[in-house]
Amino acid sequence: MKVLVAEDDSLIRRAVVEVLADEGYRVLEAADGKTALELFQTHHPDFVCLDVMMPEVNGFDVCRALRDLDTAVPIVFISAKSEEVDKVVGLELGADDFIVKPFGVKELVARIRSITRRCQRRAASPEAESFCMRDLEVNPSELRARRGDQAIDLSLRGVGLLRLLHQHRGEALDRSTIFDQVWGEEYFPNSRTLDQHVSRLRKRIEAEPNQPELIRTVHGVGYRYDG
Repeated sequence: MKVLVAEDDSLIRRAVVEVLADEGYRVLEAADGKTALELFQTHHPDFVCLDVMMPEVNGFDVCRALRDLDTAVPIVFISAKSEEVDKVVGLELGADDFIVKPFGVKELVARIRSITRRCQRRAASPEAESFCMRDLEVNPSELRARRGDQAIDLSLRGVGLLRLLHQHRGEALDRSTIFDQVWGEEYFPNSRTLDQHVSRLRKRIEAEPNQPELIRTVHGVGYRYDG
């Protein structure tokens, strides 16, 4: 899933990009409104994060132009403009949400996941179909898994990793295959990155994280789900 982040402050832009990339999104970056519009028309991202105060073309005008091009693409404003009138203007122009700076990582992730759920439901693709891994039901369209009455929030990348293991149950998947399929071929593999992600995911989905049953380590190779 592709996300366009338009923000002229390089520190904030990089912070947002890192959060989204860690969640599993492919991120396009723009430092001004004109570039944002060009990237949108070239790459057709699945949703857009916009600052309001940007050079060349401000965020409100970008939003207006995007709505002329696409009435459905989700748009989220991330702005220091916190007055109620600014939020009202943004929402009336067709934005789906308005996040005020400074914001916490958890808030940003929660808002983005909410947008992603709407994108997944609208797409209604085969990848959005739920599947079971033993007693765990994974629902990609909700970015959630369930074990009994317990709901477990998942990242886009977490869902992708579980889907890949489920599709290849019984197979030992090597690290390169996992990176290519879940991170993308353009990503430069780092074993530590994968291990850290699996460790965090196990803590969320395994009944006993120290004795994992769903994501088993295959030493010298990668990981496996036995089914």
